Amino acid sequence: MSEAALRTVTSPPGLLASLEPLLRGWLPRQRWFAGKGRPVTGFSLVAAVELLPPEGRLGLYHLLVRAHQESEQAGDCYQLLIGVREALPPRLAPALIGHVTEGPLAGRTAYDALYDTRPAELLLEALRTRARIGDLRFDRDPEQEIREGLVPRLMTAEQSNSSVVFGDTFILKVLRRVVPGINPDLELPLALAREGCSRVPAPTGWLTAEPGGEPWVLGVLQPFVQGASDGWDLALRELAKGEDFAAEARALGRATAEVHTALARALPTVTLGHAQLRGLVAGMTARLEEAVRTVPALRQYAPGLRTAFTALEDLSAEGRTWTGQRVHGDLHLGQCLRSASGEWSLIDFEGEPAKPLAERRLPGPTVRDVAGMLRSFDYAAHSAETPVPGWAETCRAAYCSGYAEVAGEDPRTDPVLLRAFETDKAVYEVVYEARHRPDWLPVPLSAVRRLAEPGPA
Repeated sequence: MSEAALRTVTSPPGLLASLEPLLRGWLPRQRWFAGKGRPVTGFSLVAAVELLPPEGRLGLYHLLVRAHQESEQAGDCYQLLIGVREALPPRLAPALIGHVTEGPLAGRTAYDALYDTRPAELLLEALRTRARIGDLRFDRDPEQEIREGLVPRLMTAEQSNSSVVFGDTFILKVLRRVVPGINPDLELPLALAREGCSRVPAPTGWLTAEPGGEPWVLGVLQPFVQGASDGWDLALRELAKGEDFAAEARALGRATAEVHTALARALPTVTLGHAQLRGLVAGMTARLEEAVRTVPALRQYAPGLRTAFTALEDLSAEGRTWTGQRVHGDLHLGQCLRSASGEWSLIDFEGEPAKPLAERRLPGPTVRDVAGMLRSFDYAAHSAETPVPGWAETCRAAYCSGYAEVAGEDPRTDPVLLRAFETDKAVYEVVYEARHRPDWLPVPLSAVRRLAEPGPA
């Protein structure tokens, strides 16, 4: 596709108004929509770019749309790539948004254009040519080549974002819920690439926008790890066969420590003393209190769980300090890939999407990531159709041992810190499962029972 095809045309007046009746029903059904359970009361347009005019067979719009909901002042902003056609071919039926009945697109059919090959090809071409289209900025690493003619396909397993694979060579992660500012999903992999850390695929290209002059990160293109196994799927397969996963857990611990070590070299570290820990513990305690109000089943464990946090603050009050640095922020088995050669990689450095961007970028103890992975082993063990006694415990121990081989310190030697972060993670999981997957609630509740016991768990 030629660069001339990437010209920008001013979006027609009334574009959002014509799409709003369709978006009200379609947007809340998407897996990446964050405001589940609350009706959408309206939309406002943050930015709009017409990538292809609708006079042809295909029209294409890039939108940043803020969805307003009850009890929210600002509302979340979502990135939408909307295609319009006279009629959808059968292959695009899953992408249907709806039929436009009024406004500049009346009589056309609107759909999620990431399902379509031509719009996806346009995005890759824009990255290859480093295009500037309205507020959109497409950029790339000049040392990495992007070949033409790579066939795109949309991956369907994504939860909070959307990903398109190009010819098993690249994968483009399109962020759906977006905020202004420096996104760690681009910031940290770029920093790790500068350090020569091979555990994280180095970004090949990135899509940003600057509505109002502040940068928004909208997408990241990275090499696709061919033949890789998702850590979660791999663990479940081994569990189903009754196979031991300790060797993989140890290797994954080593990979995690390598990433942490590289991040500590690449970006500033801080000392976390009593003042910092007091604020951290206050946040953990507040989340526990809110969780108890949301999930009454937590109430009986709350006193015991609270001791996990107070013990950490007491330790800091005695003069204990810790090192804070940038970390992954949402590490679990699903954020890890094992290549065909057996090497582990870490992906998706966005952090917990529900947290504010500024909070996701704060330095913290590396045990935050360790606790997330330990909880993930527990989830995998409880997901097996046939339970394997001791599987999670063996994996947790192997992971910490592997981590210590690289980092020089075993996370288990700081049991108060580890218990506090694992407790905070388990409390978050209880609320999430109660809201979204009630059948899974017994998994984090079993961890809560263990973590509520006196002393480090």
